[in-house]
Amino acid sequence: MYRSGNPALSDSTFDKSNYSEANWWEENETNLMSIEGVAEKTGLLLLITASTAILTAFSMPNSMPFIFIGAIGGFVLALIIIFTNSMNPFLIGTYAALEGLALGGITWLFEVGLEAPGIGILAALLTFLILGAMIMIYRAGLIAWDENTRIAVTSAVLAIILIYVVSIIGSLSGWFHVPFIHGSGPIGIAFSLFVVGIGALCLVADFDFIERGVQRGAPKQLEWRAAFGLMVTLIWLYLEILKLLAKLTAASRR
Repeated sequence: MYRSGNPALSDSTFDKSNYSEANWWEENETNLMSIEGVAEKTGLLLLITASTAILTAFSMPNSMPFIFIGAIGGFVLALIIIFTNSMNPFLIGTYAALEGLALGGITWLFEVGLEAPGIGILAALLTFLILGAMIMIYRAGLIAWDENTRIAVTSAVLAIILIYVVSIIGSLSGWFHVPFIHGSGPIGIAFSLFVVGIGALCLVADFDFIERGVQRGAPKQLEWRAAFGLMVTLIWLYLEILKLLAKLTAASRR
């Protein structure tokens, strides 16, 4: 099996030996993981995230602390879910709620800071359009997720993470900054387009990985884990699209 570019869906996610207490039903198809089941659970998680995001956005700036609570809590909980191979619906649902707190506050900051009301709705719409497009591209077989593609996308993701980490360290320390990538100039916009493109390809990796899990006869409980993996990619993609729109808005006003 090819490794997914998503850390929430590692090679061992659908390995039966890692779930000694789980029942692996080989004959009853109603208890097996399905693509439809993953879609339903992903939809539920998206609803939870959207609900907490809207509540946070409409209660800003009084709910400003929720941004940090959601961001830190969501990150910590994501690590717990990933490293414990958890498929607990409560933990995964809580992760979605915490991420909603952070996303709602961050979106409000973008809209107020840029005086661009509706940029969050546009970013969400574009995220879902990309999701739908990548599903169609994947189902049509236009992108083959093979070993070469995996290496290229994974390398790109690691490079993006490294750039962001270096940028954050430089900004917090005041020693240096990574030029251009956060600006609204051509290089900054091109960088954001590149990151959004890599995020879209990560969705294809997730689709492929989930489909292979279904083919291997994974138990229905792992639908929650698969939905969690998709949420990680979708949240990242939304944030990157939000930043891209912010750069385009700033560039258009110069």
